[in-house]
Amino acid sequence: MTNLNVETSVGTSHIPGLLKPKSHFVILDGLRGIAAFAVVIFHFMECVYPEPRQNFIGHGFLAVDFFFCLSGFVIGYAYDDRIEKIGITEFLKARLIRLHPLVILGSVLGLIAFLADPFVDNSEAYTIGKLILLFTCSILVIPLPIMKERVFNLFGFNAPAWSLFWEYIANLVYVLILCRLKRRYLAVLTILAGAWIFWISYQTGNLMGGWSKDNFWDGCARVSYSFSAGLFIYRANWIIKNKIGFLGLAVFVSFAFLMPYGNWNWLAEALVVLVYFPLIISLGAGSTLSPSMVNFSDFLGKLSYPLYMTHYWAIWLFAYYISNHKLSAQELFLIISLTIVFMIVQAYIAMTLYDIPLRGYLNGKRYRGDMKS
Repeated sequence: MTNLNVETSVGTSHIPGLLKPKSHFVILDGLRGIAAFAVVIFHFMECVYPEPRQNFIGHGFLAVDFFFCLSGFVIGYAYDDRIEKIGITEFLKARLIRLHPLVILGSVLGLIAFLADPFVDNSEAYTIGKLILLFTCSILVIPLPIMKERVFNLFGFNAPAWSLFWEYIANLVYVLILCRLKRRYLAVLTILAGAWIFWISYQTGNLMGGWSKDNFWDGCARVSYSFSAGLFIYRANWIIKNKIGFLGLAVFVSFAFLMPYGNWNWLAEALVVLVYFPLIISLGAGSTLSPSMVNFSDFLGKLSYPLYMTHYWAIWLFAYYISNHKLSAQELFLIISLTIVFMIVQAYIAMTLYDIPLRGYLNGKRYRGDMKS
């Protein structure tokens, strides 16, 4: 059985051909789910071990680079051959409907957790006006790194939104420039962005930046290389046929997050982003998926984005709790495990009761509006 499967999202079956999603790569969806779990676990462990060398999943933040590379590949596959007919407006509508409902939900959860945090008193930290400004910027994906107690995250109420900011930028650059760019010029841009990645990793010792006011432009470098690399893989048809399957590729991608730190960490992380992740995308696009793994891989893919965008409010609560309580390793393991299970349930509820129905409704309105025009 191939690794392509038909898109089954609610609300898309009635959309006309140009707007209807294409079949998608189920193995790549599943690998995105593995990466989402890795970054969630990393965020919890980061609170316990701020020094990455002590963290067993100390490279979990590289999942974001995998997301960017996968996004470039998928956007190219989904839109390259029809973007001229769809047009800029419809493309941007499609991306907003796909991504933004969970941006809003993550911001709402973050605001509620900030105001109701039982482990730290935030009641007098900000005026109503400043809270409204922070929340408005959060739901509009406008960086506002002014929260000192949130380490000047670009988005204090929902830290992972920093990557969505750069994803939106990449999507805008794609529809305005990259979709028309010939492959050789795309290759040049990818090489230049790769050199930027190499330089940042060498200068800072890692590729962890992009989320704060102090490392803002690192995020630009990360999305510039990985998104264009994924797009180039699709256009060059660098798809490697293989029989590794989902489980084998899941082990491969997990190794990037679990690899130990060493004296050459800057080089290891750069090579993972520059070479290893693009290779996994090529292998994932060309691998076969056993029938028994189709539903599981598809589920992981669908859960990945809701999990990524709704988990971080719990990270802040956890961080403040352990800063005031001395816990044993067994207690930490139990709390983290139960909280992650809760995050999975929360993500599933957000997906089934909020994200999918809302996207179906918005796509329906979009279709009816196009029919009237």
